[in-house]
Amino acid sequence: MTNNLRIVFMGTPEFAVSILEKLHREGLNIVGVVTAPDKPAGRGQKINQSAVKEYAISNQLNLLQPTNLKDSEFVNEIKELNADLFVVVAFRMLPEVIWSMPPKGTINLHASLLPNYRGAAPINWAIINGEKETGVSTFFIEKEIDTGKIIDRKSTPINENENVGELYERLMTMGADLMFETVNKIQNENIDGQKQVVTPELKSAPKIFKQDCEIKFNQTATNVHNLIRGLSPYPGAWAKFNLNSEQKTIKFFKSILTDIKVEGSKILVGENGILIPCSDFYISISELQAEGKRKMNYKDYLAGNSVESMVIPS
Repeated sequence: MTNNLRIVFMGTPEFAVSILEKLHREGLNIVGVVTAPDKPAGRGQKINQSAVKEYAISNQLNLLQPTNLKDSEFVNEIKELNADLFVVVAFRMLPEVIWSMPPKGTINLHASLLPNYRGAAPINWAIINGEKETGVSTFFIEKEIDTGKIIDRKSTPINENENVGELYERLMTMGADLMFETVNKIQNENIDGQKQVVTPELKSAPKIFKQDCEIKFNQTATNVHNLIRGLSPYPGAWAKFNLNSEQKTIKFFKSILTDIKVEGSKILVGENGILIPCSDFYISISELQAEGKRKMNYKDYLAGNSVESMVIPS
């Protein structure tokens, strides 16, 4: 295979780096890399570079950091790269003047089995909803987000106790492999893609807000477990408790399902964690973070706190 397809890569976070690295390492012709402008972050307002920028600089790749994707100067700059294909991973919404530019199209990677879980947080919502399977999809970008014709998909099972951080890592590797296969297909064939079929049972994956992270213990233990692992390690599922007559927020990061049926409303200590009653069974919490404290395992938490003082507000 000859790698003469001229490719512009667009992305920002770590997830995008793994795909860029794969394409670059395999010898594809990356003529430009587009990423977000540097931003001040933290208390000291230290300038933060995107993960994609760091990779591009360390590998001497041509880098562009537009503040406005419709700016005529940027549009002309990218036109001059004379690219055949744009590859987009975890980047901003592109204006039509950009995505319609390359003759071979603009392709995107999405961390779900499209058309299911269109939106900003597909990995989280797949776990929160208790899916047994997910995957990655490549598709051509069109006007509406995540709606373009599908080129390829690859699926993987979701393990019962797998959290979003663990699944993210697996999908990142899968996504890199799938994107490489997709680019090869486009280079060697005339790919049109398959239209997405929308049905009423499709689920969406909107951005996650603080209220989405609240645990309601009047739900089943399975639902609570799915919420905890679907938000771990970030942003973390939380619940309010009355602790010694003061209401405090506790975040939960690791849970295990039990077959212990709920009797009463007391919180107990089990063999492997703190047992909190749900609507059917107790859920065992093994990693948590009290308000104003660091994340810790349940034994460290119990060294300074008692479950007798933990009460779920009615």
